[in-house]
Amino acid sequence: MNSEIISVGTELLLGQIDNINTRIISQKLSEIGINVFFHTSVGDNRERISSVFKIALERSDLIIFTGGLGPTLDDLTKETVAEVLRLELNYDEDTLNRIRAFFKKMQREMPENNKKQALVPEGAITIPNENGTAPGIILQTGEKIIILLPGPPNEMEPMLNKFVIPFLRKRLSNEVIKSRVLRFIGIGESSLEQKILDILKKQTNPTVAPLAKQGEVTLRITAKAKSEKDANELIEPIIQTIKERVGEYIYSYDNDPMEAVVGRMLIERRCTISIAESCTGGYLSHLLTNIPGISAVFDRGIISYSNKSKTEILNVPAEILKQKGAVSQETAISMASWIRKLSGTDLGVAITGIAGPDGGTPLKPVGLVFIALSTDSGDLCEKYLFNGNREAIKRRSALAALDLIRRYLKIR
Repeated sequence: MNSEIISVGTELLLGQIDNINTRIISQKLSEIGINVFFHTSVGDNRERISSVFKIALERSDLIIFTGGLGPTLDDLTKETVAEVLRLELNYDEDTLNRIRAFFKKMQREMPENNKKQALVPEGAITIPNENGTAPGIILQTGEKIIILLPGPPNEMEPMLNKFVIPFLRKRLSNEVIKSRVLRFIGIGESSLEQKILDILKKQTNPTVAPLAKQGEVTLRITAKAKSEKDANELIEPIIQTIKERVGEYIYSYDNDPMEAVVGRMLIERRCTISIAESCTGGYLSHLLTNIPGISAVFDRGIISYSNKSKTEILNVPAEILKQKGAVSQETAISMASWIRKLSGTDLGVAITGIAGPDGGTPLKPVGLVFIALSTDSGDLCEKYLFNGNREAIKRRSALAALDLIRRYLKIR
């Protein structure tokens, strides 16, 4: 099944919001073996929506719209689709009642124009919206499937996961499609490719697809088979070969993000931790506190940005700051050691660096970061030189700190 995604909204074309819906939908479709061949963004204009829809009908089996399902006059997706397919729009009482209930729950009176959202093309399947008022819509015309989803990601994604993906799975062949995602850190995409180039060149079933992310690389291994057991048997030898060659860089075999892997290790080992951050501004603490149950082991995180705070809160000797500077191995170790003593945790972690774009020198360029780990058996510090903009350097630094913790816990 070949598909395309049409994103409706002038705000997308003006760059006022990010089009994250396309990424989310594309990922989910690829996981069940549906090819995504085209992405189109179009403004809130009936003629242009009609034009891109007609082109999509000629070349794709599945067309998914997002956006343009709101209550205002410029929300035209549903009306345009119905017009092109020559379908009447009729009020759906169940949908109208859900919209009324939504406003009642919010203790607000329903505006008259919200009734428009209960108009549904004849023969359509409606998808209830648990987080908003616009229902999703599924239409089938001949061999074509057309799906309309709301634009806000917090409304679209639950509908996609709960209704759309199960609906599409039932219409696929009897083949099972299974994917495993390996996540790597400490190796670049090009270096990884060189080490598994023969696998990439020979791939048929399973397929192996690398993807570079900020600070890490992933490999998606996907197999088609008659059963999940058969698919796993196709995938496993590929994973073992990759593990033999680059296993030292793999931190997850099931697409778990680094913070989930490290958080789980900390919780399972009952290893308490405290964090002192400078250039990352709390980003490491943010990642860890996204993990459920982390409160059992995460004691505190301190953002110590200025030299004054490093001295007053983290007891970094003024002499170190004067002689070595805030961005130095000595400062990082002092920060990590004191936060561990202050909180009484098993581990103390510290990050200090230059995130840029200003502040670098020939001796200490932008991207220079020191990450220290303090333990009851001693302290260690690693030096990094990251590239990218300010946000990228902050994320790479936080991931490197998590990886340092992970490597320590593996041998602890």
